[in-house]
Amino acid sequence: MPKPFPKEFREDVVRVARGSDASVAQVAKDFGISESCLHRWLGLDDVEAGKRPGVTSSESIELRELRRRNKLLEQENEVLRRAAAYLSQANLPGK
Repeated sequence: MPKPFPKEFREDVVRVARGSDASVAQVAKDFGISESCLHRWLGLDDVEAGKRPGVTSSESIELRELRRRNKLLEQENEVLRRAAAYLSQANLPGK
């Protein structure tokens, strides 16, 4: 998989594509990227700007963090559940 372009580069290319009368194909060629790549960047920019529905980068980061936190809490809950089951068996009368 190729190394991703820096964020500043992507933002510059999108700004040029939006601000010029040149076609998407020409802008992509000028910057040495594929036309499909530039279309994708333009779509992501539309989502970030609220022009199209989708998950913004900040929402994506928050969702990833919440999933990580949820997984951790589920693991902690499982440990507590097992400890409670073990302790309840250890305190049975008559043993």
